Amino acid sequence: MKSSSSIYDCHIIELNKIHNRSGNITVIEGGISLPFNLKRVYYLYDVPGGAERGGHAHRELHQLIVATSGSFDVVLSDGRNRKVIELNRPYYGLYVIPGIWRELINFSSGAICLVLASEKFDKNDYIRDFDDFLRFKGND
Repeated sequence: MKSSSSIYDCHIIELNKIHNRSGNITVIEGGISLPFNLKRVYYLYDVPGGAERGGHAHRELHQLIVATSGSFDVVLSDGRNRKVIELNRPYYGLYVIPGIWRELINFSSGAICLVLASEKFDKNDYIRDFDDFLRFKGND
């Protein structure tokens, strides 16, 4: 199977930030703030210094990745191109389409990574080996 998705199809989405002198709030709604319907939410925290997360791609799953606290970098690859995006604001989310390899690195102390997903967990949707990913992309 060949996947034509490109890292250039992934982009930052600025989420609505409602400012109040007692604190800010950001609301995320599936199909409104997100370019997909929301079916799963999870978050990563207490990531040890130097640790990496991700290291996989999805066949069908769309995601929005948000640094709700602290910062981290997201490394994206489509098998031909690579780019690194720093996330460090809770009102910016990185929209990652299916068929893109992602790695999360450089977590700051206390960083929290919120992930909003278009589908429920399905182990068969994951591509966990980069060589398998390249074959999926048709780059073998």
